[in-house]
Amino acid sequence: MPVTRTPLIIAVDGPAASGKGTIAARLAREYGLPYLDTGLLYRAVGLGLLDQGGALDDEAAAAAVARALDASHLTDTDRLTGRGAGEAASRVAGYPGVRAALLDFQKAFAQQPGGAVLDGRDIGTVIAPEAQAKLFVTATPQVRATRRWKQLTARGEVIPYEDMLADIIRRDERDAGRGAAPMVQAEDAVLLDTTDMDIETAFDAARRIVEAARSRSGL
Repeated sequence: MPVTRTPLIIAVDGPAASGKGTIAARLAREYGLPYLDTGLLYRAVGLGLLDQGGALDDEAAAAAVARALDASHLTDTDRLTGRGAGEAASRVAGYPGVRAALLDFQKAFAQQPGGAVLDGRDIGTVIAPEAQAKLFVTATPQVRATRRWKQLTARGEVIPYEDMLADIIRRDERDAGRGAAPMVQAEDAVLLDTTDMDIETAFDAARRIVEAARSRSGL
């Protein structure tokens, strides 16, 4: 009789450029779990709205784009990870209609038989509050702006560091202050500050947090 693996859900939340995406992707590989960067969903909605000639302040149109979204809209990762997509995502992510349209997609992903790894802003609080392992990954705005600036300039995007820092601060305020599922650390999430960490150190710390959670859960 086949052995059924107890599901392991890992929720990784935090602000932009904190390192949560890289950490989450590596945790997924480490534990052999499917991985979803939920930020891509909101980026795809923002870009889809703009591609249709819509305005980012049109909540009804954004919700319609979200309802029509499927996995095929998440393949152009270069465009989806650009600066413009990030700003558009932060704008539309606060709309209750958009969040409601994407809620089932994210919850279904989290509830796969073996578990999953998801990163975003509200995974541990809204999408998968039942997750066995919850991390809230952060860093100072200055460090996060530097990381994002280096990433974008390496791809040929020209942006002054000061503008990047202003973008990061503006997005933090918008994400934390929105009425629908604001970015907050879940009460049972472990804070991981990556300000003074390289990616190897940050991943090792994240893995140890997950292992401690697995031990507590008897997994």
